[in-house]
Amino acid sequence: MILISATGLGRQFSGDPIFQDLAFEIRTGERIGLVGPNGAGKTTLMQLLAGNDRPDYGELYIRPGIRVSLLRQQPDFAPGETMIEVVRSGLASLIELQHELEMAAQEMAEAEDDAERAQASARYDSLHEQIEHQDAYSIDHRVEEVLSGLGFGESEFHREASTFSGGQQSRMMLAKLLLQSPDVMLLDEPSNHLDIATTEWLENYLARQPVAMVVVSHDRYFLDKVVTRVWELHEGHISAYPGNYSQYWRLRTEKAKVLERQAGRQEEKAEQLKAYIRKYGAGQRAKQAHDRERKLERLERDRVDTMRDVVGPYMGFDEVERSGDIVVEARKLAKAYDKPLFQDLSLTVDRGQCVGVIGPNGAGKTTLIRTLIGREKPDAGEVKLGHKVQVGYHDQGLLSLDPNTTVVRSVWPEDDPDWVEGDVRSVLARFGLGGDIVFQTVGKLSGGEKAKAALARLCATGANLLVMDEPTNHLDIWSCEALERSINEFEGTVLVVSHDRYFLNKVADRLVQVADGRARVIEGDYETFQHLVQKEKERAEAARARPQPQTASASASAPARTSSSDKSRPKRKFPYRKAAEIEREIGQLEQEVVELEDLLGQPATWRDPVKAVGTQDRHREVKQKLEELYQHWETALEANW
Repeated sequence: MILISATGLGRQFSGDPIFQDLAFEIRTGERIGLVGPNGAGKTTLMQLLAGNDRPDYGELYIRPGIRVSLLRQQPDFAPGETMIEVVRSGLASLIELQHELEMAAQEMAEAEDDAERAQASARYDSLHEQIEHQDAYSIDHRVEEVLSGLGFGESEFHREASTFSGGQQSRMMLAKLLLQSPDVMLLDEPSNHLDIATTEWLENYLARQPVAMVVVSHDRYFLDKVVTRVWELHEGHISAYPGNYSQYWRLRTEKAKVLERQAGRQEEKAEQLKAYIRKYGAGQRAKQAHDRERKLERLERDRVDTMRDVVGPYMGFDEVERSGDIVVEARKLAKAYDKPLFQDLSLTVDRGQCVGVIGPNGAGKTTLIRTLIGREKPDAGEVKLGHKVQVGYHDQGLLSLDPNTTVVRSVWPEDDPDWVEGDVRSVLARFGLGGDIVFQTVGKLSGGEKAKAALARLCATGANLLVMDEPTNHLDIWSCEALERSINEFEGTVLVVSHDRYFLNKVADRLVQVADGRARVIEGDYETFQHLVQKEKERAEAARARPQPQTASASASAPARTSSSDKSRPKRKFPYRKAAEIEREIGQLEQEVVELEDLLGQPATWRDPVKAVGTQDRHREVKQKLEELYQHWETALEANW
């Protein structure tokens, strides 16, 4: 069922339209990821869908009777209102149903005749059916599930809402929206202020919901887990792709290649026609040349439009002075405030490494990196910075930027006479800030613009140890990718705190996990950490499932049995198959890969999204099967099967 549709939709504030001629549909149960560069109009479109703004052009149809709710980023609490009251207000309609049911039960009890009793009974039955259908009898359980999933403890439920931090208040409003469960849920950066564990809970919760939703997020792991369709909003137009973020990126890349090839063939054809016209336009073949002119006109009219690339800022950190081989050396560090944050931590950071710091909110990640660079004193242990180490610090709250100072002045390196305004503007342009915006005050910038200004300031310090606390907050996906490339190309050393799993997987050589009062070092990226956590979970489950050892008396009474079959034997990784048989199957699958890749190169495949997705899935499946068969074949050769 179509819940919302738009035709010719446009919005303009001043100058050129933000977007125009948008056409789309939102259907029941669809989970749409809305992506696009900063400034493309994603938030504006969400405001239109929520009814908080009106379009300048076109029509936006919202089916009568459906509820559309937008995640509010700026909460407004009544004096004395507690967190549980704020969150339960999302269930106001269900609570009202319960109240009406109680009233109907009272009317049944007080009915003076059979007619009144029958009327009250019918109303009671109708309300009871609605409550059961909406699961309204489990309100308290649902409230506790959502609050617990979003990281709130039971002791906080009755605390005054206004006393929580800004990040906690955002989570509170998210809990209210999740419980409200409207027909269309509009989520603008819902994973902001969430740690990794809470984000994973939210992913699983949203993926189970039957409601339609539109999600704006730069968290690529989150989009992969949650959405079933992607809208790309870029240069005033929407392009729709089936599947999650990874599927969208594959389809977009393949579509771009196909269109490039088509455009190339058209260009070749046009050159051939022009050459024929030039050669024979005035000779005996003038008639054929005129025919070629008509073909050229049709070709020019039907030109293939190639994909509009979404280009993020270049970014890039400058060359820096080489530091010593050991950049940070920590021995038996410990730190506590109200509770221990970490203890007995020893860590050596080598030049050129990128070390990521992960852990729940409040675990002490920021405190750890500040301790490692000497901005906090440890309670125990010692930490030393290496030879010629210069520290540049990017704080999570962007407090290094004075809101009352112009952008160009806030980035200008302090006490450095070699810098001139042109140098500063050049750095800002590299990070995506140019034109008159550099003369605005920092306080007037958007969140994404402030984040880029802070990164430009970090670059301008010339530091060879970059310390970043949540640098991807407020950046769009393309800016995140630019930052990933910049870190990977940087010749110095990086310490980074982040909840962005995709980002960590791209840049981190090592991870430090801070949780439950301790810190541990993981050699590898985020996928390595996930694998480690999964293995630990499996070992713990196996230990719980293992039979308890028998008592001494029971062991004595049991007959002793020993057999060669009880001894552990190495298990084969692959079943027995002849090498020649495996070779034949490999040949068949390699031929299928060639055929599938030929299909993916044909424009007709991409005109049918279902066929395109199916072909991509089969291509991936066959490639994976081939990898296994290559290993099986090598094993068969070694075993002389």
